[in-house]
Amino acid sequence: MKRFFFVLAAFVALLACDCCSRPAVDYAAFVNPKIGSGGHGHVFVGANVPFGFVQLGPTSIPIGWDWCSGYHVSDSTVIGFSHTHLSGTGIGDLFDVTVMPTTGRPTPGRGTEDHPETGAWSYADRTKEVCEPGYYSVPLERWNVVAEMTATTRVGFHRYTYPASDDAFLVFDLENGGCYDMVTETGFDEVVRDEEGRVTAFGGHRFSHGWADNQKVFFWAEVSRPGELAEEINPETVRPGREPRYGYLSLGKTEPGEQVLLKVALSPVSVDGAKANMAAELPGWDFEATRKAARQAWNKELSCVNLTCDDPDARAVFYTALYHTMVAPSVFNDVDGQYRGSDDVVRQGDFQNYTTFSLWDTYRAAMPLMTILHPERCNDITKTFYHIYKEQGDLPVWHLMGNETDCMVGNPGLISFADNIVKGFDGGLSREQLLQAMIATATRPDRGQDLRMQYGFIPSDLFNESVAFDMEYAVADGALSNAAAYLGDAATADAYRERSHSYRHFWDPETQFMRGRLADGSFRTPFNPLGSDHRSDDYTEGTAWQYIWLVPQDVEGLVELFGSREATVAKLDSLFLASSVVEGENASMDISGLIGQYAHGNEPGHHTIYLYSMLGEPDKAADRIRQVYKEMYFNDVEGLAGNEDVGQMSAWYLLSSFGFYQVEPAVPRFWFGAPNYEKMEIKVAGGTFTITAKGLSDENRYIRGVKLNGKPYDLPYINYKDIVAGGTLEYTMGR
Repeated sequence: MKRFFFVLAAFVALLACDCCSRPAVDYAAFVNPKIGSGGHGHVFVGANVPFGFVQLGPTSIPIGWDWCSGYHVSDSTVIGFSHTHLSGTGIGDLFDVTVMPTTGRPTPGRGTEDHPETGAWSYADRTKEVCEPGYYSVPLERWNVVAEMTATTRVGFHRYTYPASDDAFLVFDLENGGCYDMVTETGFDEVVRDEEGRVTAFGGHRFSHGWADNQKVFFWAEVSRPGELAEEINPETVRPGREPRYGYLSLGKTEPGEQVLLKVALSPVSVDGAKANMAAELPGWDFEATRKAARQAWNKELSCVNLTCDDPDARAVFYTALYHTMVAPSVFNDVDGQYRGSDDVVRQGDFQNYTTFSLWDTYRAAMPLMTILHPERCNDITKTFYHIYKEQGDLPVWHLMGNETDCMVGNPGLISFADNIVKGFDGGLSREQLLQAMIATATRPDRGQDLRMQYGFIPSDLFNESVAFDMEYAVADGALSNAAAYLGDAATADAYRERSHSYRHFWDPETQFMRGRLADGSFRTPFNPLGSDHRSDDYTEGTAWQYIWLVPQDVEGLVELFGSREATVAKLDSLFLASSVVEGENASMDISGLIGQYAHGNEPGHHTIYLYSMLGEPDKAADRIRQVYKEMYFNDVEGLAGNEDVGQMSAWYLLSSFGFYQVEPAVPRFWFGAPNYEKMEIKVAGGTFTITAKGLSDENRYIRGVKLNGKPYDLPYINYKDIVAGGTLEYTMGR
């Protein structure tokens, strides 16, 4: 009998292991990676694995705002397939190490549609394009080549099917990136040849300046068919030293349907690091096995939520949102742990280092979502942030490829750092180290903080976007206060709680808006609550209407300013009823997805609807949340209301679909709103957290009762610890 139970237990364990490694459901099939590839979504389209360093996909000729990811459905040009891309950002950069298969040796350069013979570019046949998690394919019309690609974390794998040709090439473009990117130094540093002198592998580097001020990428390439490598210099862009900007690998004659395989590994450290990355992650040449492994990697991560839904479009929206939250942050170290720090020094890390932190966006939902769905990564995130602080003197603001861009306002990295702390992800750091990093960030005398410490607020006549900067700093101070209290430092908690009230300086009781205030204490005039002057007024990508509500750290204090809860609710009602016109010749395009003056297409307002729940009006929250579901998220190329912003737009949808949202900075509780699906099973640290919404329909959109683990639950929020412990959350829905 004992032997029977031993065998049974072993069999069950085997099944459990198999289910973990190979989910029975093909979740990747539910994803539509082209949601957000039109409009202003700016999403990445190509091949990658979850949180991978390599995002391998097409890069187009245009470098305008809607090509921040290198791809837009309105344009089918391709200059080549680049190994790094951004997803959903409002600024473009990267597009490193671009490869293009050609038949014939093209002239160097990006090329233009007006002169089809220029450059290596081609139109892509989008009618035959295939894009799925971990795989991308498209025919190139000019060269009659079918391009396919897949990836590992640090290696891009290409397969090119050539026509009959006497002069086939692989072109390596180290010059052309996108948008703000400008190459500063390139080189083909090492070449390996076979016994006949033909090139089989080579490596080099590409350094550039752009949004990331000092970006360094090293690569190692191996090709399945040896060729001859000739370096080409573009005379129009040559710099001192005449570095080669293009590499032409001549393959000679190809037969119809002949396939050539190419592997390109990246490293932020060195060519040797890229070699080691390839040896560890992709030593062989089995393209189909690599493609399958990439899909399995996506299925493993996407299986963190098992959704019950019969509507294929609604299911696609959900799983594509989940997919988008896993494009970044991106791994940013070699397989041996070495990484390039913010100070351009190579270090040996004992943690997984990450980059691509769009924190002004993602601190609001994407980073809190990660603490639920990806707790295994959160201690490494905390360590990454701490090491960034040690290297540059403050926690990250918008970190890209080891560079601080200082893009956007406030101290958003401090908020996510503090939130990780109060949820138990301290990265193995001491109390003193954690506090030191936060306090040093909050008191660093730059980016308007010196003025704030001098005046108690940031004067609008002394600093641009003063209201937005100051109010975001106040949110971060609230997070610091909560983390300090969690760490047992009551004095620091009290000091930063008080400092988090600086937003009150901007309150104008006459107009009931937050207004820019001058150093002499007077309000800036003239004042137009519907006015916007993009990045040149007192707000950031918003109007005064949106910035009334940026006080998640002190909702009670906001109510005091309005005079009562009823007055606050009335003003909140008027937000959604106000005119949707945004006035100004240079009005921000980011103010999008408007319901009245509520702007769902940009992040400062993402918590605003949930203020209804905090103010005791959850049914009003449900009405507006359901409206956003219907009007702002679709299974369509224009299915997003604004930039994806590195997962934030999708993370709002996911958390809200669970029926809750974290509003307060570094307060580990999630306020109830409006669940969007009847059943969701979420893998959490403690097992499975099952959410059901009984009776859910358009009419029955209001939460009428809640049970947690079978027992009646009467709080208007759920605590983080109860979510990640596993169990059941049951909503009873009604009219």
